[in-house]
Amino acid sequence: MGYYLADGIYLQWATFVKTIPCPQGKKNKHFAEAQEAYRKDVERAFGVLQARFAIVRGPARPWDLQTLTDIMKACVILHNMIIEDERDDGGEQNIDYEQIDKIPLSQVSLERTPDIMEFIQQHRRIRDRETHSRLQSDLVEHLWQIYSQS
Repeated sequence: MGYYLADGIYLQWATFVKTIPCPQGKKNKHFAEAQEAYRKDVERAFGVLQARFAIVRGPARPWDLQTLTDIMKACVILHNMIIEDERDDGGEQNIDYEQIDKIPLSQVSLERTPDIMEFIQQHRRIRDRETHSRLQSDLVEHLWQIYSQS
């Protein structure tokens, strides 16, 4: 299960790694500084992608991890290609980016399918506060090991 770097307003869910308010000790202070710096970098980069690609602004829950990975990689690649093209291109091109093929509607089932039950179980695991605490503690130790070896 992946996680997001978050600030203090988020709940203590397994998918959010928050900073430590008023950190005590070198390990916790180092973690808080690193978490806040990485979070700001990610927010900046993600904001650029959200401004450019509507798919990044939408909800992510319906997709599985591989699909999300593919979407984000595609957006990063496209963004880099656009930036590179804008640097190289002295002239203007008229390209219609709003050309969208019609997507057929899918049937919705109201039955309890294995996919729905798996989604509910995963949602319960995400909301586990103990997993949140373990993840934060493990990351504090991991960052401290990297920091102390350098």
